[in-house]
Amino acid sequence: MPIIVNLDVMLAKRKMTLSQLSGQVDVTLANLSVLKTNKAKAVRFSTLEAICRALDCQPGDLLEYTEEETP
Repeated sequence: MPIIVNLDVMLAKRKMTLSQLSGQVDVTLANLSVLKTNKAKAVRFSTLEAICRALDCQPGDLLEYTEEETP
């Protein structure tokens, strides 16, 4: 998938665990884990906003676009 979620990077920079973030943003640990492992197909703007608020970052700090390699 060409969109990469760098949630693990931002968590490390903020010295925060996924469990701590879950408590702050009112999103289940399972749903945050799906984001963290790049298995999410979509993310709500309200969720993205809450994560950015909790991590004091911009959406661009969390999301990265990469071109897919063609065979």
